[in-house]
Amino acid sequence: MPRGTLEVVLISAKGLDDNDFLSSVDPYVILTYRTQEHKSTVQEDGGSNPQWNESFLFTVSDSETELNLRIMDKDKFSQDDSLGDATIHLDAVFENGSLPETVYQVVKGEDYCGEIKVALTFTAEKNVDQGEYTEQNEGYGGWKESREEF
Repeated sequence: MPRGTLEVVLISAKGLDDNDFLSSVDPYVILTYRTQEHKSTVQEDGGSNPQWNESFLFTVSDSETELNLRIMDKDKFSQDDSLGDATIHLDAVFENGSLPETVYQVVKGEDYCGEIKVALTFTAEKNVDQGEYTEQNEGYGGWKESREEF
């Protein structure tokens, strides 16, 4: 079971549906891992090929192996529209520690509607059972306090 921190670098998208009749698409992305959720900035007039170059951190503490990306269009006078979704399987990044910039298909229903590019890095938590203590976990269980008494 992997434990640690997952860094997601949201880079760009390409070929998104530009179906706004009165204005251009203002895309943003909602990134979800388990119950953790982050939202990118809205790319005003980003159109079908927005650039974000933003980084997001997620805490990994169980065997969940999917990151979900929902690409949305920000609307001023009505509810935001979904432009599509992408699902990223994380097994490879948990095994290798990182994945370079990779393009994933954006789908709506079963229809292809663009691509999204992200890079992933996983930093594993040190195994406390093997005696690898960090300053952060020294405070738990009295380790830090007990050594200062002597």
